[in-house]
Amino acid sequence: MTQDMHTADHETHHGPGYGLLAGIWVLLLVLTGVTVWAAGIDLGYLNVVLALGIATVKASLVILIFMHLKYENWMLKGFVLMAFVILAIFIGLTFFDVAYRGAA
Repeated sequence: MTQDMHTADHETHHGPGYGLLAGIWVLLLVLTGVTVWAAGIDLGYLNVVLALGIATVKASLVILIFMHLKYENWMLKGFVLMAFVILAIFIGLTFFDVAYRGAA
């Protein structure tokens, strides 16, 4: 009886199929091409914002789909989100430091 419950539980909790994984991989390649294309356009400080935005989307896709975070419980998702929020705060503080640094 325990073997049947283990098998039934295992079969209901499986990750994405190969088609979705291949589609996400192609999307990551396209986003890499968009990043390279956008680097050739002079947008001023918005180049950094655009590059970080695209990198955030790509990292989210990798973490959610390839690392199976989409299928985990809410607590683990919360911890990963908290780590990214702290990282974003530190990156933002670094930008403010560089922006307001006086010429020596």
